[in-house]
Amino acid sequence: MKFKSFLLLILSIVFTSAAFSQDLTNKDGIPILPAAKNWALGIDATRLIKNADFNFVSTSQAITGKYFLSAQTAYRFSLRIGLNNWTSKAMVEDRLAATSSVVAYPAAVVMKENVWKRNSNVIGISFGIEKRRGISRLQGIYGIEGSVYVQTISDKYTYANALSISNTNPVIVDSKGDAMQSPYFGSANNIDSVPPIQGVIGSARILEHSNGMSFAISARGFIGAEYFVLPKMSIGGEFGYALSFSTSGRSKTTMESIGQSNVPGSTSLDINQTTVDGGANNHFGFDSDNSNSLGGLSASLRLNLYF
Repeated sequence: MKFKSFLLLILSIVFTSAAFSQDLTNKDGIPILPAAKNWALGIDATRLIKNADFNFVSTSQAITGKYFLSAQTAYRFSLRIGLNNWTSKAMVEDRLAATSSVVAYPAAVVMKENVWKRNSNVIGISFGIEKRRGISRLQGIYGIEGSVYVQTISDKYTYANALSISNTNPVIVDSKGDAMQSPYFGSANNIDSVPPIQGVIGSARILEHSNGMSFAISARGFIGAEYFVLPKMSIGGEFGYALSFSTSGRSKTTMESIGQSNVPGSTSLDINQTTVDGGANNHFGFDSDNSNSLGGLSASLRLNLYF
């Protein structure tokens, strides 16, 4: 079902419901609007209908809910906890075997395994209060809420071919053979052709990379509306403005490379690891919050279920 078709379906339900009744109970006497002590769950419907086969195309959906103190007042909250680990493995040529073995057609090329592991942890929480106005199926909503969001991401790379400075069988950083890919994240960008390392020869390859911890805190005000198409089921949306502060700590990257020995007068080569610090970022702003991954998910079509 295309997005336009879904919207037409929703609109037809809305107008049909309005034509038949403006009562606050259906024909079976079931209350339509939420009441005190009701709970609610919210679903971002635009994520479900983004394409025809209803793929869940985003991983940022939070669990959102409400608890009604009265028919006009509710606490609202969101929670997102993500603990993710991905592993991508790729077969690469055994470089030592390739240089030392006798070519024996039709034997297969000797292969080894490169491994890319990514770890991502995220936690976000929000809490606020919602007020509503209206005595019909159409309800206006407004209120305030605050949120806190923390995220860390790290990558680790394991290479099948160890670097070697042997005169007979050297193994240097290979910008193609060492480069890694993931079906989820694309290129790993794990080869630096111009590494920030003194005396380096050629490229460097990344062993570990960790982003600085990202932290965000915000307070937002929101306003919107819901229309109850069925008892205890509504379609709605909202817009908000948020005062927010976010910061990302310095990243750290550990690289492996070959370079000139730092022993005075020596012309030999060494294999070493170097840790390089990255930059940091801070942001403070007041703006519309369409990118909000918690809270109300502004400017979205939202399905709300009450019970």
